[in-house]
Amino acid sequence: MAINILRGTVMLIMATAAGNAIADNAPAKRRALIPDDIYRMESVTEPQVSPDGLWIAYLVTTSDRDADENRSAIWMVSWDGSQQLQLTQPSSSIGSPRWSPDGRYLSYLAKPADAEHRQVVLLDRRGGEPRTLTGVSDDIESYAWSPDGKRLVLVIETINEPTTKSMTAKGPKPIVIDSMFFKEDVTGYIGRGQKQHLYLFDLATAKLELLSNEPASNDFLPAWSPDGMQIAFARTHERAEDMDGKMDIDVVEARPGAVPRRLVRPYAPNFQHLAWSPDGKLVAFLQGREPKYYIYLHDELALVPSTGGTPTALTAKLDRWIMSYRFSPDGKTMTLLVEDDKDQYPARLDLADYAIEKLITRPIVVSEQASAAGHLAIVASDLTTAAEVYAFEPGGMRRLTHHGDKLLNEIELGAAEDFNFKSKDGTEIHGMMVKPPGYVAGRKYPTILWIHGGPDLEDDHSADFNSYQFMRQIMAANGYLVFGVNYRGSSGRGFDFANAINADWGHKEVEDLLGAVDTLVARGMADPARLGIGGWSYGGMLTDYTIASDQRFKAALSGAGTGNALAVYGSDQYVLWYNSEIGPPWLNPALWLKISYPLFHADRIHTPTLFMGGDKDFNVPIAGSEQMYVALRTLGIPAQLVVYPDQNHELARPSFFKDRLERTAAWYAQYLQPTP
Repeated sequence: MAINILRGTVMLIMATAAGNAIADNAPAKRRALIPDDIYRMESVTEPQVSPDGLWIAYLVTTSDRDADENRSAIWMVSWDGSQQLQLTQPSSSIGSPRWSPDGRYLSYLAKPADAEHRQVVLLDRRGGEPRTLTGVSDDIESYAWSPDGKRLVLVIETINEPTTKSMTAKGPKPIVIDSMFFKEDVTGYIGRGQKQHLYLFDLATAKLELLSNEPASNDFLPAWSPDGMQIAFARTHERAEDMDGKMDIDVVEARPGAVPRRLVRPYAPNFQHLAWSPDGKLVAFLQGREPKYYIYLHDELALVPSTGGTPTALTAKLDRWIMSYRFSPDGKTMTLLVEDDKDQYPARLDLADYAIEKLITRPIVVSEQASAAGHLAIVASDLTTAAEVYAFEPGGMRRLTHHGDKLLNEIELGAAEDFNFKSKDGTEIHGMMVKPPGYVAGRKYPTILWIHGGPDLEDDHSADFNSYQFMRQIMAANGYLVFGVNYRGSSGRGFDFANAINADWGHKEVEDLLGAVDTLVARGMADPARLGIGGWSYGGMLTDYTIASDQRFKAALSGAGTGNALAVYGSDQYVLWYNSEIGPPWLNPALWLKISYPLFHADRIHTPTLFMGGDKDFNVPIAGSEQMYVALRTLGIPAQLVVYPDQNHELARPSFFKDRLERTAAWYAQYLQPTP
């Protein structure tokens, strides 16, 4: 093979198709999952199919113990599965692999040595060292190749904060804020001079030119037209959606100084995505609902003429959330990723009659898709297999990678299965349980209700899915029966199911959670004397709600949550949501107090509770956990607060995540005493 990429030598991992099956020969004796296994997990994301359809590039993310950070490397697997190559060394800054239109180059974002910002880096498939392509002085958020491969469109975040004459060149400067959306988890505070703009970069001359010259706007999500003459993009004045809950979808000629044309201004969805039809006549986009509903994940797919006109809704009758989509080469169909109950599957949308055909019927979670030259690649996971790259063909799925097997073939996983039940008011609720390895039917087990986050996707959990779940499996390995509930408010069951908790948090969700506990106790599986509860994000909030409503739980963990919704108003990143769904506190104080009952009725809580969170969490600020911790300690209830320094909503340091796992196990063991 002539490829010469990684430090002069390509890493040929699998030389034959038979080599792909090496990981399938699992060892006879398996062991329990332990917290230290986080350092051996490999996460597969961002598939990209080469223009000739013969290769799939993707990211593999691992945890570096010595550096105490997550690092990603770019890999590549052939379509026939016979060859698998590691193209880069792992790095904390690598991401966004993209093929050049001619397939000659593979580009990605990375921070070169001694550089302050990420740049576009180029790999030549014919060989040679990676070459840094750009040299911008600000952060590149994303980029896209032009169809002819001669230019890139870059989304660059610039910071142009005016300062007074008394400011020195050294030290931090004040952050001047005059927008409603002024803070964001991970990003931090957003000053008035911090904007996202589109730039054109010419590969031959290395010339960088501003494309979207509107200083007061944020421009993002660029998509080239098939002929390379125009770029569709999203525009807002706020950093996120504007305060009317909308965003512009514009088209601009791909030349500096061109004036954009607005195509449509829809309600902003949870995750916008733009795509051109192959003939360049249509632009696909996502249409959300008005702000008081948009957090409940019911975005619909629509088309608008690229010259302007009335949009056409495509999926209004589906009543399920659309994750991503792409046109077929002939423009007659689209492939969608659809979330449906506990599954996420690809579906084919016929643009002639809007009929939707489900393409995979078995329980599975397909998280990403990519296609070229008639080849569709997906990243998918199921209950016993971590996310891997698959070739999707008329005959079904053909697995191409086995990164997770190195760990999972050593592990005895707990058996996972569904269970359905009726909630207090008769609503059918779906749940999922993970039994401890070696589970014995008829025995009552110490049981943990682990609650998923959401209902939005900020923490990447809107429901419990038919996919491998490390957190529940590691608790099951400690001897617990672990279960989750897709309570009302969860995605996957349609708009009405998700919207059932609108402006009524901590009510129907708690009824659904307690109904699941009752079901497992009645089946003789859960020991009613050894019940635990916990969750992260909205799962942490629901933990607070539930232990303030019911005293049966012997131990609780509330991670990155709050028991006082009123306290997060103006201190987190959801100002539009709160103003739209609940209303400002001065207009509806009674409702704010009602949905803040865990703190204002903390005297009802008798469950020993471990509170956790990051001190730089702008999604659910740590103050919510601090308030609940102080309340329980004041009442004499055993409680502990663990604050992870310099961490956001999700913990980024692997050592902190391991610490979280170990403290979780110790807390539950102290009060639930699991069966060995």
